[in-house]
Amino acid sequence: MNHRILVLGGGSIGTRHAKNLLKRGAGEVMIAEPDEERCRVLAQELKVQTRADSDSAMTEWKPDLVFVCSPTALHVPQAMKAVEAGAHVFIEKPLSHTMEGVEELRKLVEKEKHVVMVGCNMRFHPGVKEVKRLLEEGAIGTPMSARIVYSGYLPSWRPGQDYKKSYSASVSQGGVVLDCIHEIDLALWELGPAEVTQAKVTPATSIGLETDGLAEITLRHTNGAESNIHLSFIDEKFERSQQITGSEGSLSWDFERGMVERYKKDGTLAETIRQPEGWEPNQMFLEELNHFLNAVETGSPPMGSLDEATSALRIALTVRKR
Repeated sequence: MNHRILVLGGGSIGTRHAKNLLKRGAGEVMIAEPDEERCRVLAQELKVQTRADSDSAMTEWKPDLVFVCSPTALHVPQAMKAVEAGAHVFIEKPLSHTMEGVEELRKLVEKEKHVVMVGCNMRFHPGVKEVKRLLEEGAIGTPMSARIVYSGYLPSWRPGQDYKKSYSASVSQGGVVLDCIHEIDLALWELGPAEVTQAKVTPATSIGLETDGLAEITLRHTNGAESNIHLSFIDEKFERSQQITGSEGSLSWDFERGMVERYKKDGTLAETIRQPEGWEPNQMFLEELNHFLNAVETGSPPMGSLDEATSALRIALTVRKR
């Protein structure tokens, strides 16, 4: 199916989605980006139409798909405009920086019957998918506890950009809890609904920011499991990993090592699952894109629903208040 696709936001993630849409041949792509110089660069680099005004792009160009890749505070209002204009919508994570307007968006989507997916690309990582599969198959029995870690260094995230001027540095819209909401989403996806039982948030003063840069979170899931989530973007040593313990064994996944290990109850290694040879991170985004397009074209519910994203956001906001 050939779509008219509007990408709102020409930053790093908007550009990635635009490139992937073009690579897939999903249809005609337009990018709306308020920075006119950035518009010029994108038009030249990607050979796409660009506009500085997102509202006119929505009303005059009449896209049937809209990718909301703008600053977090614009996600909900822009998604509402897109749904009202008759488009299916992909919203980059996080859903928002506040609960304001979220319920209204949910009601609108329910009324209009449009596909709305909130992107969390880590669900499409081959290692994470294996962890989810093994848990669903009961490979380690009943999950009891999990340790989920993301640790990185914000100044190194976007080479060539001043990290202090990025949305990640914003006290209201950024911070490690919202920006690294992937780990909260994965805890809920893998272990089920949860409530915050403990949380400690520390500002990123070591890199000259007032926003949260370090968080320790404990969740109690409705199935009785407890998950501990460590989030940091002030640590120069990168780590992204999961360790999940169940009644009959345990699972370990490490992003850097590219493997999932399953252990028996007695601690002996039962199996090792390596990610595909030659795998590279953009494949997550391509698979995520294909999933969204398939949901649009078949009417099937997308993974990463508005309700799931709302649950993750509610937990993130609770943590930020602690």
